[in-house]
Amino acid sequence: REKLSSGINRAFEKRPVSKEKIDNLINEIEEQLRKKGKKEIKTSIIGELVMKKIKKVDNVAYIRFASVYRDFQDIKDERKEI
Repeated sequence: REKLSSGINRAFEKRPVSKEKIDNLINEIEEQLRKKGKKEIKTSIIGELVMKKIKKVDNVAYIRFASVYRDFQDIKDERKEI
């Protein structure tokens, strides 16, 4: 949860989204992952879920998260994502 929270909070840094909304987003993600009923979940599944949830809340935060998660190398990579 700490790693998930850290990455999401960093993406929303200085964005007009309340702390409460971000905390709710983290809780939703955590709950969805728990419902899978698995001990281990691939990071790719977690990353895709996080990006999907963030995109619904704030496009800038989405691009920030995606740029780190997908390891954009240049502006071309970023444009493709947008």
